[in-house]
Amino acid sequence: MVASTADVSARGRSTARIVGGLLLALGGISLPFGAWLDAFAGPGHLIVDELIYWGLVAALLLYVVKVEQRPLASVGFRRPGWKEWPLALLTGVLIIACLALIYEVIFPALHWSESQPLAQVLKIPFWLNCLIVVRAAVSEELLFRGYAVERLQELTGSRFVAGALSCTVFALDHVSYWGWSHVLVAGVAGAILTVFYLWRRNVWASMLAHFIVDATLLLG
Repeated sequence: MVASTADVSARGRSTARIVGGLLLALGGISLPFGAWLDAFAGPGHLIVDELIYWGLVAALLLYVVKVEQRPLASVGFRRPGWKEWPLALLTGVLIIACLALIYEVIFPALHWSESQPLAQVLKIPFWLNCLIVVRAAVSEELLFRGYAVERLQELTGSRFVAGALSCTVFALDHVSYWGWSHVLVAGVAGAILTVFYLWRRNVWASMLAHFIVDATLLLG
């Protein structure tokens, strides 16, 4: 009975830590820092916004190591094999092809447009846009895929539920800036990235695939 009670207590602490980590990861990145800071008022505002996201990344990594007392491999930081890089490239190309179909066929058919938010992004200095693209690839893949997918699967016991929940939050997180039409864009991209992560379980490869997509769309 004593051992059983200890096991239950340990599981309870582990669950509480996971819930706390998910609140930090998914809750943190979903906060509207850009709106609070009026990020597009100037480069200085955007830099502060980016620093907050990097701070969130650092906080989550410390949380994993110090609070959960787990290795970073538990959130996908595993040594990539030689297959990861070409697979990441192919995943990025697949996402770009899907988004081209959405923007060139589906959006015009539905009379949807993201020209206004895109125009704001294109006004950002190129060097700063490069930093934003790198940060987005790192932070979003760590928070939405590496951490959220792994820990949600532990809580639910289901890869599908874990992937679906993290992908849903990822898609909705883009609405505040891009509008509801972007749920389709982020949903498709997020679904492919989620499947890729569940397949390879390597956050480095997911970051590369994400970077390829954003760099092509925003820096090309």
